[in-house]
Amino acid sequence: MSFIDASEDDVLVLEQLLGREPAGRFAVVVRRTTGEPVVIENEPHLRDGTPMPTLYWLVDREIHEAVSRIEGEAGVHRYEELTDPEALRKTHEVYASRRAAATLRHDLVQPSGGVGGTRIGVKCLHAHLANFIVGNADPVGEIVAREVSLPELVVVDVRR
Repeated sequence: MSFIDASEDDVLVLEQLLGREPAGRFAVVVRRTTGEPVVIENEPHLRDGTPMPTLYWLVDREIHEAVSRIEGEAGVHRYEELTDPEALRKTHEVYASRRAAATLRHDLVQPSGGVGGTRIGVKCLHAHLANFIVGNADPVGEIVAREVSLPELVVVDVRR
């Protein structure tokens, strides 16, 4: 599978959002209808070869802040209790499989775990929401999406 890099404009926008240069290659896979990046897909290794377990990363500030408020109110534990463990296990398994399919550097230590780098349970609501927004089945991301106000989004197919 090939990886398509972000445009120069997208790199500049992400630098502004992060406050630093991105450490790895990425592509914008979901945008607001106005064009701003919402979710990026990271290459599974950073430029220095470090494994990157987070395949889909929520970069939209407004949505990120809304999810952070939920996490701050014990949302991770609450959502884990609301989610069928078997459905969550399957979500982690499929996520890891997608990341493995996107891997270009098989000679390096590989990232592990599922959504948010974990194999079981819930670690990061942002990562689950990003996974759901890109169109993947994610029971935790689906609950988060119902609780936050999502703008109109466009899923971008960047795979060849």
